Amino acid sequence: MIEIITEAAKKRRLQWIDEIVTLSGSFGADSSRVEAELNREIGTDGLPALLDHLRLCSAIPESYGHDSSEEKLYSKYTDALISAAYAFMGMDSAVLTERADAADVEVEADDFSFVADAKVFRLSRTAKNQKDFKVQAMDGWKRGKPYAMVVCPLYQLPSRSSQIYHQAAQRNVCVFSYSHLAVLAQLADAQGSEAAIGLLLQVFQAVEALTPSKDAAPYWRAVNRTMLGHHPSVAALWEQEQQATTESIAISQQIALDHLAAERDKIARLSHQEAVRQLVSMHKIDSRSDVISAVSGNALMNPG
Repeated sequence: MIEIITEAAKKRRLQWIDEIVTLSGSFGADSSRVEAELNREIGTDGLPALLDHLRLCSAIPESYGHDSSEEKLYSKYTDALISAAYAFMGMDSAVLTERADAADVEVEADDFSFVADAKVFRLSRTAKNQKDFKVQAMDGWKRGKPYAMVVCPLYQLPSRSSQIYHQAAQRNVCVFSYSHLAVLAQLADAQGSEAAIGLLLQVFQAVEALTPSKDAAPYWRAVNRTMLGHHPSVAALWEQEQQATTESIAISQQIALDHLAAERDKIARLSHQEAVRQLVSMHKIDSRSDVISAVSGNALMNPG
C-alpha cells in the first residue's frame, strides 16, 4: 500500500515543531508571525502543504512543557490552520486574538457564517473532560452567528458515548475533525469552492436536525453520510483520509516516543548531585520556601 503521508510531510512537521519553539518568546506578536508564515507556506505550496498540516497537527508535541509559551503558541497555530483551511475552501476567515471569552476563528460564506475553534491534545493525556472540547462554550460565543464548529483530532474524540454529542445537537455546534476538514479542502480543490462550502452547510444542517443524544454513533452517522452522499468523488477522498489518519497516529507516536527516549537517556546520564538539583527545581522547593517566608501579618484587626 502506498503511503499517503510523505517523507517531505514528516520533515515539514519536525520543522514546524522547532519553528514554534523559536517563535515562542513573545506570545502576541509571535502568534501573528505563525499565522503569516503558515499562510505564506500554503500560498506557495498549495493543497499539499495544507494537507500536511491538517494530517499531522493533531498532537501537541511532548517536547513542549505543560502550560509553556510553546504549548500556547501551538494552540494558536492550530487556530490559524483551520482558518487557512476555510480560506482555501473559498470563505472569508479570520483568527481573533482580542478576547479570551470568544471563539478563536470567525468565518463568513455567502449564505451563512460561523465561529470555530481548534482543539489538540497530547498523546500522553489520558482523561479528557467534556469541557475540554468547549462545545457548550462555543454556543455562547456565536455572537449572533447561526453555527459553530469545534475541530478536534479524530482519534481523541469519544467513540461511544459523551455529553459533547448531546450538547452539539442541543446547541447547534458541529463537532468536526481535521480529517473531515481535509476531505472538504480536497473537494474544494477538485470540484470548486461552491461544492465544498455547500457541503459544509449541509453538515451544519445535519447536526442541527439531530435529536440530542450522548450516543456517538448517530452523530457521526449523520455527519459521515451527509459528506459521503454529497458527490461520488468524496468516497475516494474519504478512504484516503482514513489511511492518512492511521499513518498520522503512527508518525505522532514515533515523534513523541523519540523525545521521551532522549529524555530518559538524558536523565540516566545525570550525576547524583545534578539529579537532586533538578528534583528540587522541578518541585519548586526554593521558590515555595521564599513565598512562605515572605508571609507576614497585616493591620486588618487594628481598631483604627
